[in-house]
Amino acid sequence: MNYSLKEVFAPKFFQTIRTYNRAQFGQDALAGVIVGIVAIPLAIAFGISSGVGPTEGLVTAIIAGLLISLFGGSKVQIGGPTGAFIVIIYGIIQQYGLTGLIIATIMAGILLILMGLARFGSVIKFVPYPVIVGFTAGIAVTIFSTQMNDFFGLGLSNVPANFVEKWMFYFQHFHVQWWALGVGAFSLAICIAMPYITKRVPGSLAAIILATFVVWLLKRYAPESWDVAGLQTISDLYELPHGIPAPHIPSIELAEGETFFSMVRELFPSAFTIAMLGAIESLLSAMVADGVIGDRHNSNTELIAQGIANMVVPFFGGIPATGAIARTMTNINNGGRTPVAGIIHAVVLLLVLLFLGQLVGMIPMACLAAVLIMVAYSMSGWKTIAGLIKHPNRDLWVLLITFFLTVIFDLTVAIEVGILLALVLFLMRVSEQTHIRTLHNEIDPNEDTDVQMNLEHLTIPEGVEVYEIDGPYFFGIANRFDEIMSHVSGKEYPIRIIRMRKVPFVDSTAMHNLSTLIDRSHKEGITIILSGVNDHVHKQLMKGGIEQQMNPHNICANIHIALRRAQDLLERRKNGIEE
Repeated sequence: MNYSLKEVFAPKFFQTIRTYNRAQFGQDALAGVIVGIVAIPLAIAFGISSGVGPTEGLVTAIIAGLLISLFGGSKVQIGGPTGAFIVIIYGIIQQYGLTGLIIATIMAGILLILMGLARFGSVIKFVPYPVIVGFTAGIAVTIFSTQMNDFFGLGLSNVPANFVEKWMFYFQHFHVQWWALGVGAFSLAICIAMPYITKRVPGSLAAIILATFVVWLLKRYAPESWDVAGLQTISDLYELPHGIPAPHIPSIELAEGETFFSMVRELFPSAFTIAMLGAIESLLSAMVADGVIGDRHNSNTELIAQGIANMVVPFFGGIPATGAIARTMTNINNGGRTPVAGIIHAVVLLLVLLFLGQLVGMIPMACLAAVLIMVAYSMSGWKTIAGLIKHPNRDLWVLLITFFLTVIFDLTVAIEVGILLALVLFLMRVSEQTHIRTLHNEIDPNEDTDVQMNLEHLTIPEGVEVYEIDGPYFFGIANRFDEIMSHVSGKEYPIRIIRMRKVPFVDSTAMHNLSTLIDRSHKEGITIILSGVNDHVHKQLMKGGIEQQMNPHNICANIHIALRRAQDLLERRKNGIEE
């Protein structure tokens, strides 16, 4: 297979810019401004909830958003920090600090680029849907749990990262700051009600504007007896710079006795999880966008763009990023049709960071908590889960196991176990669909498509047994077939026909078992005949050396030839003629 770099890395920006016009710029500019405004509260909220800060969230949205639009394989993808990363980032920071996060993000970027170059873009699409729903719902529950501190105004520090320990910590130190709870509930109500009032203004944006204004009034004009000091804002906890931090090589702080390579080994599972999350979320977003705008994205180019973004953002103090489906749909719904809209969205965020830092600092933490609670609700996929619960099956168990592993343990374990479990269940289903029949005496032509219909019945000679494999002949079936064959006496049935007309492929385990069966049968004086072998399987048998183990005349095109061959061999044996 020829390998061409242009096939795996062909950014849509450089394709669309050749025929770009002023009319399209007007639509892209409007969409870019709107999605940039929508991204402001989300970028800030995701940055804070990840355990870093608002600046890191905004910087990630700017740098990653720009790079993903410039080099991505989708015309309308909007990149930036997303809720899916909150859990994994928070856990990395708790265990390894910012140094660990920097290394893991760069490693994830490298993995994403390698995935794209290796053409894994289409492979990622085969991650089972129950696994995606399970870990997304688990992330939603975890995000919800991380917001209780700010929503109720608990003012707690050093909150544990583990789900169970976190809630135990909440209950041990629970007290309500009523003003914070009031602002949070007010913001949540706006987020819920806004879609019923108008869909042109995002509920999160309306909530932040109104809640910030209310808190500003309270802090400025409320009497001291009201005790509004507990109403924390972003500026109370974080210092926002006036611009993007200068790029710098991150300092790597290692614990005593730890080497850089030992840290890389420890962080690899987390980096792999970030890469998988980034790949899955961005490609799902791109696929949904394709269906809306009638386009087709380049999945490998998209992975490479995600990798570039995640390799660059750590040098500006940023966090992992990926394609964001909510912001991408906002872009589409407002007329964005080229990567220029994504670039303008990044410029809008840059202007906010440069000139509106003081206003951003006035946003109340309880309001951001309410926004993220709504994000968690949107991510939960409760309707899908409810639908599966009504019709319990194996997919539901995959979903629930992935969900609980995400919540109770961590995302790395959940994705690995979820995919492994889904793969095992898939193989079980395929095995169940593959049947092995044993035929004696005669074959009914009404049940057999390779039998000539002008014959009433095909007679199976005495001393001949026919086995039919209906489905893929792979490791899930090979051992079962081997057991069936081993229980039959060679004296009673010295010739055995294996019908393979319904076998679409064979794997290495099946080839090994078939080779062993032929050798064992030969020693026991049993002749194996293969019937109905298609061209693809025939080529595999030749490559595996099966054809060299047996007489070529014993590989027959259909059951008629196989039965005639069996009859001929029986007569030869009766007359003492060697085969």
